[in-house]
Amino acid sequence: MRRHAQQILSRLASNQSSQAAACDPLSKLSQTCVAVPAARAFASDADLLKTPLYDLHVREGGKMVPFAGWSMPIQYKDSMMDSVKNCRNNAALFDVSHMCGLTFKGKNTIPFLEGLVVGDIKGIEDGTGTYSIFTNENGGIIDDTVISKVADDEVYLVVNAGCREKDLKHLNEQLSKYKDGGVEMIQHDDRSLLALQGPAAMEILQPMTDLDLSKLYFSNFKKVDIKGIPCFLARTGYTGEDGFEISVPDGKAVELAEALMEHDRLKLAGLGARDSLRLEAGLCLYGNDLTDETSPVEASLTWTIGKNRRDACDFLGGEIIKKQLADKTPTRRIGFVSSGAPARAHIQIYSNEGEEIGEVCSGAFSPTLGQNIAMGYVPRKYAKTGTEFKVDVRGKMNTATVTKMPFVDTTYFKG
Repeated sequence: MRRHAQQILSRLASNQSSQAAACDPLSKLSQTCVAVPAARAFASDADLLKTPLYDLHVREGGKMVPFAGWSMPIQYKDSMMDSVKNCRNNAALFDVSHMCGLTFKGKNTIPFLEGLVVGDIKGIEDGTGTYSIFTNENGGIIDDTVISKVADDEVYLVVNAGCREKDLKHLNEQLSKYKDGGVEMIQHDDRSLLALQGPAAMEILQPMTDLDLSKLYFSNFKKVDIKGIPCFLARTGYTGEDGFEISVPDGKAVELAEALMEHDRLKLAGLGARDSLRLEAGLCLYGNDLTDETSPVEASLTWTIGKNRRDACDFLGGEIIKKQLADKTPTRRIGFVSSGAPARAHIQIYSNEGEEIGEVCSGAFSPTLGQNIAMGYVPRKYAKTGTEFKVDVRGKMNTATVTKMPFVDTTYFKG
């Protein structure tokens, strides 16, 4: 695995100036294709943005690569397989400061946001969060996000790094059109984001805060001091494991990371392991599994559409999505396991009779399961668990079988 990473990084170093390349380094290493703005994907090293933890990554042996305009660690001294296993069994710390944190404040914050996302923000309790989707006028997915309701007049959310410019443009345009006013958007460019993930996460974090973490459940959100540092703390993550995302002031990010790293069950992990972990958990990656042309119904994310919102569907693209809820869509996202070499993104899917029926959107070898896993879009009649079809991997028709997701059971802390 390490030799494979070195080969890919060497090849990418010579390709960064080539506009013919279609994927960024993370996607090539994990064998998925991440959609990022072209101008950023091929920036020179001098143009890349650096998180406050950049020097720490270099000091700890992080292999730094361009990702969505940032210089980010794809892995450390351990192989990605070892990093995945350590996160599943102990704890991993990810720097995800390239993502964009936003706070919306004001009396009309919730009505404004509910016009843009499919979730029921009004209906969730203060201090809790929900996974949701920003839609466009055609019902396509602009981005996915985790939204935390701090209070009736305050909401915190995080959007993807590769969608940052697109999302901010969209949100500012919608704010300018919003006639009722009473909404302020605050962009947290002065804060870093750390993801502490794994079964030892609470054990590691608890001594650093007075908050009783055993009373903080999955999706809960608090503003709390950690090591005396004012932080935003959400019990969530992108690995399927218990864990926390910690928003910390930039000037204190290294201090907090180093304090967490003192625990012997924790290891730093890069974006390569994070991608494998999210795929094992059946979680979507924007640009692969979700796009502007994919609706939440097609993406098998119907559950994100709040029950209290399905009658009205009063959000962008709602009429189209309402019709899809009633009539269903011709295709949907499924998970499957396969034989032979792993089925990677953009590989074609065929029926057993040889008809081309779909395409893989994410795929890799699972370090946890020891087998190939993937997701793809197929006609609904092929989406039932146990259905078999073929995937064309370098000219070989390998057998694939639809399976339930997540591939690896999630261990979110629900009390």
